[in-house]
Amino acid sequence: MNWKEAEENAARYLKKKGYRIIDRNYRTRFGEIDIIARYGEYLVFVEVKSGKSEYFPRTRVDLEKVKKMELAINEYLMKCRTSFKALRIDVIEVTEKGIEHIEGVQL
Repeated sequence: MNWKEAEENAARYLKKKGYRIIDRNYRTRFGEIDIIARYGEYLVFVEVKSGKSEYFPRTRVDLEKVKKMELAINEYLMKCRTSFKALRIDVIEVTEKGIEHIEGVQL
């Protein structure tokens, strides 16, 4: 499965769980945010990881990646005009075995 299929699967998964997708592949000078969604009072920024390896693809989301995401999120927030009460960074891992959703990533 390629990255595009993985992101499509992740977006479908989120919609089924009641998330409202606001944007996908939002690009900034700091990097890309794969999916931006609303879930209740949360504005959720989602990093999608897929692939085959002896390690879980989610392990590629390290402190450096989260810092870049935070910079991209700040840029998005300065441009967006939406109201929300809380922010969250999630990781969705898409593999042949299924989808794993890690909510509220903290490193």
